[in-house]
Amino acid sequence: MTSAPLAARLTRVEGPLFFPVTAYGPDGGLDLDAFRAHVRAGVDAGAAAVFACCGTGEFHALTPQEFRDCVAAAVAETAGRVPVVAGAGYGTALAIQYAKLAEDAGADGLLAMPPYLVVADQQGLLRHYTALAAATSLETIVYQRDNAVFTPETVVELSRVDGIIGLKDGVGDLDLMQRVLSAVRTEEPGRDFLYFNGLPTAELTALAYRGLGVTLYSSAVFAFAPDIALAFYRALTAGDDATVSRLLDSFYVPLVHLRNQGRGYAVSLVKAGVRLGGLDVGEVRPPLSEPLDAHVKALTALIERGRALLEGDGDNGGDRGGADGAGRARDLNGVAGESA
Repeated sequence: MTSAPLAARLTRVEGPLFFPVTAYGPDGGLDLDAFRAHVRAGVDAGAAAVFACCGTGEFHALTPQEFRDCVAAAVAETAGRVPVVAGAGYGTALAIQYAKLAEDAGADGLLAMPPYLVVADQQGLLRHYTALAAATSLETIVYQRDNAVFTPETVVELSRVDGIIGLKDGVGDLDLMQRVLSAVRTEEPGRDFLYFNGLPTAELTALAYRGLGVTLYSSAVFAFAPDIALAFYRALTAGDDATVSRLLDSFYVPLVHLRNQGRGYAVSLVKAGVRLGGLDVGEVRPPLSEPLDAHVKALTALIERGRALLEGDGDNGGDRGGADGAGRARDLNGVAGESA
């Protein structure tokens, strides 16, 4: 953990936000050596921050001790080069316990995920995140998705809570996001509140969010193909619309088609991608399931196409590649429908 505040470090990022998978060995237990290698490779490749034990890292499947061990391993491996943010979730009491474990492990901040199961009203959600933020010295990012969707008025109140520095949006309602941004600007002028695009394949909507002024985003692709993710990030930042469009049409759109073929693929398909890169991080834990072999083969082909695009081999016929990839993903619907 460094002395620089997390908000300041995330304000000046120069790369995607990295959400590593959690590695398991053949016996199903943690493989911290593989996890550290995965984190190290991501940081060396240019990650702007490491978000450990969050959604992609199967927070839901980890015991408290496993969670602490993984966060500590990420902190040790990054050695202060980039901030480490840890997930925290469940009901308020358990979320606070995980937050304290993350603080003890040396994390720089928290990603506060939705409460477990219950659908609370806005006041209850505000009480939950206020209590979580007060429980440690860690700066907290609130994750909006599923059963934790906020009105603009509630986000204004969250922005006033000591220790809450931002909102990660996993809903994708741009009308709501614009009203949130406007409300915080109006009610808290000068407040440096951070916003993140946290959709499962955020690159697909990066242009739309950038239009709102939201430039921070999490990249699932960075976990298994950091070269492709970085090329997209740099093209987006530089205003290279041709490269952005080529990667969207021929890689990211087909990838989203493929991701949508199975439940839990936002995690299990990413983990399969990491294994395809040569690092054995094990399978996902129940209740998630592994992707079908046909879908892993499709992912292999997509990664190869994405890298061909970076080398210029996909310049001619990039549109055909995107259409073919989307078509192949659609062709798998009948297969995947039985297991999704």
